[in-house]
Amino acid sequence: MTALLETYIENRFPVQPNHANNNGTLHGGNLMKWLDEVGGMSAIRFAGESCVTARVDELDFLRPVPLGETALIEAYVYDAGETSVNVALRAWREEPRSGETELTTESTFTFVAIDEDGTPVPVPELTVESEKGERLRERAMSTAE
Repeated sequence: MTALLETYIENRFPVQPNHANNNGTLHGGNLMKWLDEVGGMSAIRFAGESCVTARVDELDFLRPVPLGETALIEAYVYDAGETSVNVALRAWREEPRSGETELTTESTFTFVAIDEDGTPVPVPELTVESEKGERLRERAMSTAE
């Protein structure tokens, strides 16, 4: 069994000119890639196996991330099936000098654990062992509905 908080990953990406669109903000495709990468790391940590993206649930861009700011991405496993792993994802724009943040994106991704031949393999049971873990799981479950 793996505890929810053991799957929690937070990563930051500086938004540089090669990540920007014509409006001088983070290109949505770059953010999606970063969400997929961080979400995949969380799924792999949980499953103990390679994982591939199977589904991206609703992905709303609430506000842009300007050039020169940082994209802060949070991911954690909130539910699991036989071979699938559900990961909650949120992204914020972060002003690097002050650390001020503002939520920009929420989504859930589903990953499938696979062996070296690409065959789906079982994943462990998820446990929630703290109040913080329970709050995170409840938030993710309500977002996923």
